[in-house]
Amino acid sequence: MKAAVVTTFDQAPHYQDFTLPDQLGPNEMVVDVIAAGIHPRVRSQAEGSHYTSTDDLPLVPGIDGVARAADGTLRYFILPDTSLGSMAEQTIIDVRRSVRLPEGADPVQIAAAMNPAMSSWIALRRRIDFQPGQSVMIMGATGNAGRLAVQVARRLDAGRVIAVGRGADRLAELGADATVALDDDPQTVAEQLGEAGKDVDVVIDYLWGQPTRDALYAIVPRRTDHNQSLTWIEVGSVAGLDSPIPSAALRATRLQIVGSGQGSVATRDIVTELGELANAVNSAAFTIRARAITLDKVEYAWSEAANETDRIVITPQS
Repeated sequence: MKAAVVTTFDQAPHYQDFTLPDQLGPNEMVVDVIAAGIHPRVRSQAEGSHYTSTDDLPLVPGIDGVARAADGTLRYFILPDTSLGSMAEQTIIDVRRSVRLPEGADPVQIAAAMNPAMSSWIALRRRIDFQPGQSVMIMGATGNAGRLAVQVARRLDAGRVIAVGRGADRLAELGADATVALDDDPQTVAEQLGEAGKDVDVVIDYLWGQPTRDALYAIVPRRTDHNQSLTWIEVGSVAGLDSPIPSAALRATRLQIVGSGQGSVATRDIVTELGELANAVNSAAFTIRARAITLDKVEYAWSEAANETDRIVITPQS
């Protein structure tokens, strides 16, 4: 079969032949892949830079997707850590890590939206005891996952949603209750973060690095009630792998910092959420800009995914 194959971590995947394993494990099946998203997690997998990465090559990247099973059913699936990912004409899935989709579901939209929406959905549903009516701040709200996080928070009945990111125009499109543009002058940003975060309950952070440090310095001194819990969920690190957390922030308010990602949430808990999330995506409850590019153009797709805000989805060759 044909697949996108990574043979070295410093180059994009190449379109070439790849052989499926001869034997299947319990509950495994061969499926025809219909759509697979190039998510940031997939890019880090192909670069060997994700915290779960090994040095094993060659590999087919891709951690999830939409496929047609031998019985004709359409399924959304997530894969374990494997060298046979979803960016291929076929892959092998464990049926227990998949959910059946209704006929008529848009495979490209499902493949584009499920992974980025899952980051905030799982964070709010599985990492903390989120309650309807609580307020949520999204750090990094103008990325694909951040934009969907605004929508997920609404879907899960957040009382107030604050979007923090770059680009006032892009922030204005999100429909949040309040916005903070990080590319404004530093004093204005600090004032706006302090005002927006003084009563916030939960922060979903896709940035980390210096923006998180600056946000904590701005928010903690302005808290209206220092006995009110402030739960900070670290989901991504696009602004830096490390962030200096001010010690006073941990002493001056009820700050709880948790992470949400592969390893901190059990696979069975993630799978439990897939059906409801897939139904929400399929019902058009969430919107995401997606663009399909065929598998044979994977090198072009790789460069496009790095340079635009649309979520690029790999589909079989037409």
